[in-house]
Amino acid sequence: MSALHPLVFHPIFKDRVWGGRNLERLYGKQLPPEKPIGESWEITDRPEGVSVVAAGPLAGKDLRWLMEHHRQELLGAHDQSERFPLLIKLLDAEEKLSVQVHPPAAAAAGLGGEPKTEMWYIADAKPGAELYVGLRDGATREEFEQRISDGTVAECIHRVPVQAGDVMFLPSGRVHAIGAGLVIFEIQQNSDTTYRVFDWNRTGLDGKPRDLHIKESLASINFEDYAPRLIGSVYSRNPTLAVRFLVDHPLFKVDACKVKRGQHFYLRSDTFQILALLKGTMTIQYQGIDYKLTAGQFVLLPAALDRVTVNANTPIEFLQVQPGSGES
Repeated sequence: MSALHPLVFHPIFKDRVWGGRNLERLYGKQLPPEKPIGESWEITDRPEGVSVVAAGPLAGKDLRWLMEHHRQELLGAHDQSERFPLLIKLLDAEEKLSVQVHPPAAAAAGLGGEPKTEMWYIADAKPGAELYVGLRDGATREEFEQRISDGTVAECIHRVPVQAGDVMFLPSGRVHAIGAGLVIFEIQQNSDTTYRVFDWNRTGLDGKPRDLHIKESLASINFEDYAPRLIGSVYSRNPTLAVRFLVDHPLFKVDACKVKRGQHFYLRSDTFQILALLKGTMTIQYQGIDYKLTAGQFVLLPAALDRVTVNANTPIEFLQVQPGSGES
């Protein structure tokens, strides 16, 4: 029998110049007062922040300790990652984020960074909200570089109007920015390398312009990535548990699920799973312990667990996240 159990962690809040207070409004997060909170790191094994278990027999242990002492039980026998391979966040973009890019694997090492591929699930969107992703049709590298110098580079970026439930996949190398008025569930490769190419001519929380990384950005951007589209999948017609396939990538696999109130189902896998609750309340039952989740909460189910029972206390919607095949 595994020493592990379903793992719920304390969130780690990050104040950002573009952040707000919407994680408090939508999900009841206990945010630090009077700060614009842009990110809640929900499952993280990074030097900049490590998740601490919030409940159950391992409360107080952190994800770094779990990886050092129970890596195979946590990840599964086939995953040889030294750090937990994913980073799971909630983002509150009260204002626009910088225009930025994460380096692709081919360029990252030479730039001293880490590649980062990610996915955005739009949980809440104000009217008129949009994403900036890829290049607009007809934009060239030459125009892009010229507009960097005159402060109008955003005119080169493709804009996509979005609403709650929309999903965008962002491979490393795709230039992007999150527009204002969006709350996003972000599933990403465990990396925190970001190169800013434009920051809307604003100052940071310290009153000074934030650093830009023009050389690194130009070395990372895919200049053949034109007008990417939202993921167009729809839910299956299963009236009890409907599934919408979102991403099946070597780094991670993500599906969205809807379950009717009162239903229960079982989960078992030889890899870890993460459930990210979008709406409603649910209870995870394992070895006589109940773990209740509300919207905006996450649970990590280690690979070594036997069958786990999930009960939908209300109608629920959630993301099911699993590691990818690791094969490109």
